[in-house]
Amino acid sequence: MNDMPEAGGREQRRGREARRAARSARSAVSVPYITRNLPITEVLSEEGLSIIEHNAETLMEEIGIEFRDYPSALERLRGAGCDVRGERVHFPRGLARQLVATVPSDYVQHARNPERSVHIGGRDTVFAPVYGSPFVHDLDQGRRYGTIEDFRNFVKLAYQSPYMHHSGGTVCEPVDLPVNKRHLDMVYAHMRYSDKPFMGSVTHPDRAQDTVSMAEILFGKDFIQSNTVVTSLINANSPMVWDATMLGAAEVYARNNQACIITPFILSGAMSPVTVAGTLTQVLAEVLAGVSFLQLVRPGAPAIFGTFVSTLSMQSGAPTFGTPEAALAIYGAAQLARRYRMPFRTGGSLCASKVPDAQAAYESAQTLIPTVHAGANFVLHAAGWMEGGLASSYEKFVMDCDQLGMMHVLARGIDLSENGQGMAAFREVPPGGHFLGCGHTQANFETAFYRSSVADNNSVEQWMAEGSKDAAQRANGLWKKMLADYAAPDIDPGIDEALNDFMARRKASMPDATH
Repeated sequence: MNDMPEAGGREQRRGREARRAARSARSAVSVPYITRNLPITEVLSEEGLSIIEHNAETLMEEIGIEFRDYPSALERLRGAGCDVRGERVHFPRGLARQLVATVPSDYVQHARNPERSVHIGGRDTVFAPVYGSPFVHDLDQGRRYGTIEDFRNFVKLAYQSPYMHHSGGTVCEPVDLPVNKRHLDMVYAHMRYSDKPFMGSVTHPDRAQDTVSMAEILFGKDFIQSNTVVTSLINANSPMVWDATMLGAAEVYARNNQACIITPFILSGAMSPVTVAGTLTQVLAEVLAGVSFLQLVRPGAPAIFGTFVSTLSMQSGAPTFGTPEAALAIYGAAQLARRYRMPFRTGGSLCASKVPDAQAAYESAQTLIPTVHAGANFVLHAAGWMEGGLASSYEKFVMDCDQLGMMHVLARGIDLSENGQGMAAFREVPPGGHFLGCGHTQANFETAFYRSSVADNNSVEQWMAEGSKDAAQRANGLWKKMLADYAAPDIDPGIDEALNDFMARRKASMPDATH
């Protein structure tokens, strides 16, 4: 009798260990970033590209770009040959093209797990999660402010998804932590709960420096000076303004050889002209100005030609997503990035819907598909974006990841190998027969078609027997299962201790702040 509880305890422990090992094996599964075999969609001729380039240089020369509250940027630009009048910088025609020529056409962002490192540029596409939402949403609790627990959950979901190549950055805003300290917990969450590449803090130069310091602990100080381990988002204050916050963070990252996504954030009709060509002119001018500054800080610092472009309802003033004008801007901006031999960021799974419904699905699809066909190299907001970016949705995150899996298959193009040609099947199946049982089908049935993790393709009777759930309800169960199955990747205990010690010292060095 006395031996039974002990034996039962051993069995329970073995069971727990087996389940943990199974979870670790599942979470280790990852699909490499996409290498596209599809032709790129281009909407602008050489003449069209030349017109937009000419107009952007005219804009930079005649009207200028403001660099506000950052004297060192003005000094650098003046020294490079710009005409600086107050905080307005006028670029002589051709100067920006000369300055950005030192940007690498591609680079590798190293992950702490080398198998997760990603190549940014060329024919490759990297998916990263939603970024910057102050609210989170799920079917159980509805819309609420994000917390650090939510932040960690989204990091874990991104780690669990085989189709998400990057851990991202501000996957939601953890408003339960002090504004001036939360970046430490955010960066640490990416480092500890995932081993995929990640983004750094950009809300203050000191916070960018904290990111670099933590990266030095994780990767080694010497390593990051010759390798890129952080890619971070630097947004223009469109129209045609670069402010001190963004410039300060960009300078820290560029000085330390870390990559910046230089991104105009534009809702056409409010922050740019209502026309696609006018918007592309402004995008190019703002990107060239921002990247020029980066290259003056450190020639050769990695940079991504970024753009976030959507449209505005002329009736209500509300942002709209998935529109044909936004798709044309995505295609055109991609061509401009290739013209300047820079990696390109755009798109994602964008929608204005307040819940993960049909509107969310079709608006996201109408953004994601042009993103892939345009040849984007880095895709922020690839999963989880809802309510015009105000909310990170748990259900939509896993629904979007399912779509990302489809994009992997689409981007591979048509298999023309001997197996792909399928001639063996034709030789086996006579006219009037069927292919279900032939050897070729049997050899390929497990991998022949993409299997959605969210869609229900069963009979209506089976669907009703399983609760008559819609896609969002199925996604609700899926993200909960993913979190239940999560197992953290291993990390060197000494490095983890050093990271926590750095965070504790930084938090103790300053009082809590609300802005």
